[in-house]
Amino acid sequence: GTAALMMTTAACGSSDGSGDKNAKVTLSYAIWDKNQVPAMQQLASAFTKENPNITIDVQLTPWETYWTKLKAAATGGAAPDVFWMNGPNFQLYATNGVLAPVGDYDTANYPKSLVDLYTVDGKHYGVPKDFDTVGLWYNKSLFDAAGVKYPDATWTWDTFKAAAAKLTDKAKGQFAIAANLTSAQEYQYNTIYQAGGYVISPDGKSSGYADPATIQGLKFWTDLIAAHQSPDLKTMTDTAPINLFESGKTAMYYGGSWDAAEFTTNSYTRSKVDVAVLPKGVKQATIIHGIANVIGAKSTHKDQAWKFVQYLGSKDAAEVEAKAGVIPAFNGTQQAWVQAH
Repeated sequence: GTAALMMTTAACGSSDGSGDKNAKVTLSYAIWDKNQVPAMQQLASAFTKENPNITIDVQLTPWETYWTKLKAAATGGAAPDVFWMNGPNFQLYATNGVLAPVGDYDTANYPKSLVDLYTVDGKHYGVPKDFDTVGLWYNKSLFDAAGVKYPDATWTWDTFKAAAAKLTDKAKGQFAIAANLTSAQEYQYNTIYQAGGYVISPDGKSSGYADPATIQGLKFWTDLIAAHQSPDLKTMTDTAPINLFESGKTAMYYGGSWDAAEFTTNSYTRSKVDVAVLPKGVKQATIIHGIANVIGAKSTHKDQAWKFVQYLGSKDAAEVEAKAGVIPAFNGTQQAWVQAH
């Protein structure tokens, strides 16, 4: 079971203690990605320019220690004023009184699945910041050599399987794809939903792994291993699937949008790799995840924090984020990310 966060009544320090909305305050803003620090500082400065009484202290804690530090701070009643939250950890914090519900915002500006991800019992606890999704990356050189047409929106599982057979060359030690079942977000979850299966039932009470459709979604990958069109588990354990793809050992890769920065800078993949939508099974489906900006329930500056979170969720902020390498959650601003890559 998940350990509950024990809350104390201690509040985090207040710079004014008066509750005066116009007093000068400093908000702590906790994030985990060093690559986004310049963009977050740019947004913090732009916000302070519009709101001179509110200064933002951008606090970077690397991913490896972010959640340990946050849990300790929250347990002591001293979570940051504003911080990044992800889907897997959200329920723990939202249901243990660590997050303040956010104010009303126009949910139509963001993908519904992201809004829903940060909603509990009809209350919104975060404003979507960015998102990632999964695509079929492919090596054009290996496709050309095998005489296989590049993937496109017409691809189905059958198209994929036919291509996989042609892209496997045992003599060269070349495989169609690394069937990386350990990566749920990039591999098994996508094919489970494409097969018409599910991971957890809508009511949250049962697993979908006994469902025949879910099993078909998993079989998509195990069949590739059985046909030797994927490296075996030992090979994938010794060499990460992304490295197999980046060295031309595999022709395709189910990878997240975050790989765009990697593949456009890697000297091997830069000129050889492109991306298409995932092939269609019984239906078209892809897993989406994204982070949200949330407010600490114990913050003594909730009005100012909400003002900042609204700004972070704005179209202007989204355009800054797009250039920084993440897909912004604000609808209609994603093209800037595409152009950046």
